[in-house]
Amino acid sequence: MRLSQFKALTFDVYGTLIDWESGMVSSLKKLTDRLPETLSRDRILEAHAFHESTAQRFTPARSYTMLLAVVYKRLAEEWKLAVSWDECLQYGRSVKDWPAFPDSAEALQYLKRHYRLAVLSNTDNESFVHSNAKLQVNFDAAFLASDIGSYKPAPRNFDYMLENLARQGIEKHEILHVAESMFHDHGPANAAGISNCWIHRRHGMTGFGATMRPAEMPSYDLKFHSMADLVNAHRVELAGG
Repeated sequence: MRLSQFKALTFDVYGTLIDWESGMVSSLKKLTDRLPETLSRDRILEAHAFHESTAQRFTPARSYTMLLAVVYKRLAEEWKLAVSWDECLQYGRSVKDWPAFPDSAEALQYLKRHYRLAVLSNTDNESFVHSNAKLQVNFDAAFLASDIGSYKPAPRNFDYMLENLARQGIEKHEILHVAESMFHDHGPANAAGISNCWIHRRHGMTGFGATMRPAEMPSYDLKFHSMADLVNAHRVELAGG
């Protein structure tokens, strides 16, 4: 499979382009600093993954900002800490502070010269506008959970994206879905018959971090450890490598 065979790249944002794990851990510090024992980064992320995915499954129409506020409340309950709703809402709005991976903006600017770029993300418009500013690129389309009324890995999110891209003249076989999460992205991409590229940001680490472990490991067509590696592979390909 060659990168140059595709017309459009569709991206997961959080975990792939935005370093949501660092953002989460930093934004949860007000809560975790109150714990009698120090939790490892992975224990914090795994607890967050459970409550986030559960909330997304049971309340699929809730905005990501409000959903994160509920996740904060559930984490406080699990850790036996008292919190105010205002504190929960503050965490819900913390996405604006989550950093981009250092290579994301430059990579996207390069890829924009060669592809149509779209986003398929489990977020809302209020949160995404801040992340998009950090990514420094104008996406050709942004398909967000708040637009669709459900969260990945729901198949309807991918169906929604495919139907809308088809109206722009982009067919399924011309799309490469680029993502980190096996649970949110690669599993449903396999089911939808979309070619997929794994950006394995967590290489060298164990577990699945802020995402749930998939029931079965999905397959992938391409794999890179970073967006910079993807860009380098594209450059080599264009040079005849």
